[in-house]
Amino acid sequence: MRRDIFQAIADPTRRAILVLIALQSMTPSAIAEHFDMTRQAISKHMKILTECELVKQEYQGREIYYQLEIDKMKEIDKWLEQFRKIWESRFQQLDQLLLTIKKKK
Repeated sequence: MRRDIFQAIADPTRRAILVLIALQSMTPSAIAEHFDMTRQAISKHMKILTECELVKQEYQGREIYYQLEIDKMKEIDKWLEQFRKIWESRFQQLDQLLLTIKKKK
């Protein structure tokens, strides 16, 4: 079953994991140290992130390191871009309104 990346990032723990591994590759144990949950719970989150291809695994000896999959993050950014344009337009309209009000005073 293929999971949806937006379902994956809907969970605050998974978003926090993405922030952690954006800075550096980490093992599941190192990731678990940042959360008040079991390593098994972290493993479930990592499985979902891996299935969505938001993270990839790299084996170094017997250790697994997780790192962020930038191309999938770009998919999310591309989808959000449409809303960013709307927000920017509305902020510009607000700026114009505030300038008009200020000039009237």
